Amino acid sequence: MAFRNEIHSEVTIEASADEVWAVLSDFGSYAEWNPGMESMEGEPTVGTRLTIRFALNGGRMMTMRPTVLVAEPARELRWLGRLIMPGLFDGEHRFTIEEREPGRVTFSQDERFRGLLVPFLRKLIEVDTLTTFHAVNEALARRVVELRASAK
Repeated sequence: MAFRNEIHSEVTIEASADEVWAVLSDFGSYAEWNPGMESMEGEPTVGTRLTIRFALNGGRMMTMRPTVLVAEPARELRWLGRLIMPGLFDGEHRFTIEEREPGRVTFSQDERFRGLLVPFLRKLIEVDTLTTFHAVNEALARRVVELRASAK
């Protein structure tokens, strides 16, 4: 039996969808602003394997190698990561950018977890990971607004 869990976080950003995508898809700059990831390598291209390095609660570093499933500029970036083997602990991570009106978007992060280890990792998912999502969303919003202001 496979178990599931989903989490969601969103923020409103005073910028265009293209401006948000420019920051989201600039993986090489993640270490400068993203509190959830120490580094990210790869390209936002379907089929690409990314290398993501991040700290777990307690400071231990972990590296994931997810595969990009969707990369629609200014709309959606989605990847699938797995722990050790399929079905054990799979996470499908999705970023969406929805333009609500000119110069204002809703940026969302969602992740759907599936696998045998999900029930044992509920606290990690529902508290630690969700808290990180909120922090990343706020940091992304600040970064986009700062870059927008410096461009003027």
